[in-house]
Amino acid sequence: MHEAVRRVRLGVNQVCLLILTVLAVLYTLNLAASIVLPMVMAVVTNLMLVTPMRLITHWTRLPKPLVALLLISGMFGCLAMVGMAVSGPAVAWLSHLPEEITVAQSRLVVLRTPLHLLQATSQRVQLLLSEGGGAHAAQAAAAPSMGGFMPLGSTLLESTQAFMGQLFTFFILLFFLLAQGDSLLRRFVEIMPTFNDKRRTVQIASHIERNISIYLATITMMNVFVGLANMVQCWLVGMPNPLLWGVVAFALNYIPIIGPFTGMVIYFCVGLFTFPVMLHAFIAPAIYLCIHVLEGETITPMLLARRFTLNPVLVMASLLFWDWMWGITGAFLSVPMLAVFKIICDHVDCLTPIGHMIGGPGQTHHDHEEHASGV
Repeated sequence: MHEAVRRVRLGVNQVCLLILTVLAVLYTLNLAASIVLPMVMAVVTNLMLVTPMRLITHWTRLPKPLVALLLISGMFGCLAMVGMAVSGPAVAWLSHLPEEITVAQSRLVVLRTPLHLLQATSQRVQLLLSEGGGAHAAQAAAAPSMGGFMPLGSTLLESTQAFMGQLFTFFILLFFLLAQGDSLLRRFVEIMPTFNDKRRTVQIASHIERNISIYLATITMMNVFVGLANMVQCWLVGMPNPLLWGVVAFALNYIPIIGPFTGMVIYFCVGLFTFPVMLHAFIAPAIYLCIHVLEGETITPMLLARRFTLNPVLVMASLLFWDWMWGITGAFLSVPMLAVFKIICDHVDCLTPIGHMIGGPGQTHHDHEEHASGV
């Protein structure tokens, strides 16, 4: 009897320690986001670029550091050119946004009564929730008026400095991962105690590299298709700055579910600002939806095949969690990190049930075994 009680207590203690460890890790990831986030981005980008880097190194016989520098410079140059091309239209559109909102409000007169009812209901709910906390509410309401423009300027300056620091860290880490990543893996394999552990480590690393590289390359290619298709449809429909909205569609398509929905809302708002007839504002988002359904439900699953599918419920949970943890960058990284975790689970015996659960609804247990064996 005492032995059974001791075992139960030991099990409870282990569970509690595991929960505390997970909470401590999550708190550390949130607290050290400015350091951890560039590292994760560098690792994911390295997985996408390592295959073309090896091909270029094999074809040109150039040293790896030079090829890594050329790849990073090319990627940075492409991003800079796209940013310069869309920054002008974006600034111009934002400068006219207040006038456009006024025009849109006059066109939404049909929805004014439901919106007023919704606003009144929201105010009543807020009043009920804040009842009994008047002092705190008054302090919260008075806080913004004491700030002025100086805190806003300093906040923007600090945000810019933090972003530039993270960007610099990202490029430095990416360069060293591309130039010295193989030697780092080799050293890690050397410290494994047994031959089976060494082989398992190499299998996991090669499988993650191959599958994530294929996944990211395919997703990027399809996102380019989505961006180009939406740019053309915006030009045909008559929306201003089609290049800007094509880039927006390309970027948002990296975020599953929420990204395309946000894109359709943006397209509707732009159409509302642009066209005099409200019905015309639905044309661009409707075409956007058709393009997304064609890409997301037909072309991409066909290219990635069943073994690359992920459970949509867990994809959504991962998206919401990492968006809460790291913001919009975490939302972009949520699916690649979930895919990496699935591949690791597929190759670790005690975690294979978790890997099978993360797989998509069309993935059978036989597909899961083939996926883990690298077939």
